[in-house]
Amino acid sequence: MHLIIATRESPLALWQAEHVRARLLELHPGARIELLGMTTSGDRIVDRSLSKVGGKGLFVKELEVALLERRAHLAVHSLKDVPMSLDAEFQLAAVLEREDPRDCFVVAAGSRATMLDDFAPGARVGTSSLRRELLLRIAYPNLAVLPVRGNVGTRLKKLDAGDFDALIMAAAGLKRLGLAEHIRGILPTARFLPSPGQGALAIEVLAADRDTAAAVAPLEHAATRAATAAERAVSRGLGGSCQVPLAAYAETAGDRLWLRALVGNQASGEFMEAQREGALADAQAVGDDVVAQLRARGALRLLQ
Repeated sequence: MHLIIATRESPLALWQAEHVRARLLELHPGARIELLGMTTSGDRIVDRSLSKVGGKGLFVKELEVALLERRAHLAVHSLKDVPMSLDAEFQLAAVLEREDPRDCFVVAAGSRATMLDDFAPGARVGTSSLRRELLLRIAYPNLAVLPVRGNVGTRLKKLDAGDFDALIMAAAGLKRLGLAEHIRGILPTARFLPSPGQGALAIEVLAADRDTAAAVAPLEHAATRAATAAERAVSRGLGGSCQVPLAAYAETAGDRLWLRALVGNQASGEFMEAQREGALADAQAVGDDVVAQLRARGALRLLQ
């Protein structure tokens, strides 16, 4: 068996691709599995926020072209970067078991802050996400929320350079890169709902490539697939992308899941929430019901 994995060349993306490669080698001893590193549009544009240049799909398109041109058999993505609706040529052949889905905060060297409440009014908090900006404005309206772009290492360097007093980041990325010691505190989901799919990895293949789909199928984690399907249904139903400050998170227990979602306007701080419990097998319907609740309460007005 010979497989080529298309991946972005950021340290985190390469870790993810190497992780999938190692898992596949455990499943298929003797296979030849290579990485095809690529720089995407999302990686090249670092001076503007994603919400202004086309969204997180910029991290995916070049990898999909590699699949279409048969230069690669599969692509590994952070699921939260994958567009909510794939073109018909592609499928998500496996969703892997989720890492920590929560947000965390990282502080500048020398800071004694152990929670966001410790920061003085006007403290500079960096984030790349409209969702995090909205949640910060809701929970900590006295903080100054500033945009920050770049990979994990670049953001940490900006923090060390004094550009920010703290950063809000995904805990999973820091843990995967062996940088968990930088985490000063985990933000509870009760106040900071994650992004749909946060912490999960997805493997994309051509819809017609049954051999590669079969090769990666054992990496599928059913509970993560169901939870993230419910979350992504909310985002899809509300036109979600990184231009929309939207959070959705589903917790699973046995054959049940509990989905919570929040949507709002990061400029005004207005927001609304909805939730629904249901069966894992009904993940899409659970997500659709939460969308209906939010629409009925006027969510689309907040997104205009």
